[in-house]
Amino acid sequence: MKVILTKDVKNVGRAHDTVLTADGYALNFLIPKKLAIPATIVALQEAQMRRRQAVDRSLLDVALVAQNIATLAETRIVIKVKANERGHLYDGVDEFDILKAVKEQARIDLPIGAIRLEKPCKKLGVFAVPVSVGEVFGKFSITIEAES
Repeated sequence: MKVILTKDVKNVGRAHDTVLTADGYALNFLIPKKLAIPATIVALQEAQMRRRQAVDRSLLDVALVAQNIATLAETRIVIKVKANERGHLYDGVDEFDILKAVKEQARIDLPIGAIRLEKPCKKLGVFAVPVSVGEVFGKFSITIEAES
């Protein structure tokens, strides 16, 4: 049976794709769970329009993320944490701490998982933070200072 997927389905296809599945799978699983609709002429035209809109929206999102990463490269992000007299942190600064600081200081909302740290920062100083969202890559720096 030919159906149009309304959501991404693992091992079947992505949203708005037209796929050919077994009749029982489509009638007993995909359609009742609203994961797919029958592929009629009208539904095919609507799916094609939605697919174009989704592509346009993703291109716009990528451009916005690229602009945000470029803005971050010029912004100074400072994170204040507790540290001992040697400059070692009591608690490491991880991706979530950096995301929170970026949102508060630069007013930029990066998606979760955009920051790609190998391991949390555990010392005071300046660190380069790699960022990647989809096909867009970049870096910005953070300064970790001791709380007064």
